[in-house]
Amino acid sequence: MRHRVKGKKLDRKKAPRELMLRNLASSILIYEKVKTTKAKAKAVKPMLEKIITISKNGDLTARRRLISILPQVNAIKKAMDVIGARYKERPGGYTRIVNLGVRQGDGAEMVQIELV
Repeated sequence: MRHRVKGKKLDRKKAPRELMLRNLASSILIYEKVKTTKAKAKAVKPMLEKIITISKNGDLTARRRLISILPQVNAIKKAMDVIGARYKERPGGYTRIVNLGVRQGDGAEMVQIELV
């Protein structure tokens, strides 16, 4: 039973799963849309929303928090300079998940997660 357990394990151990989600969040920030599986997109969406909310402050503390979360310097720069300013007035809901169908090889549901 999984009563009150939040999040998905995505068939990975804790450290590889967290790094995969952090890399996926960085890719979404850099390219603004990424094609991935539905489970990964649903797992990374709350993390991405929190990252954008942090970047809206635009101060040194926000930059240091992003450095501790995101592994890529380009993603941190873009989040602070471009994305934080873009969503300054928006109270939330920065991402959108669009269904693309199933993957040919294994039948996994594919989606495109993008910034609104």
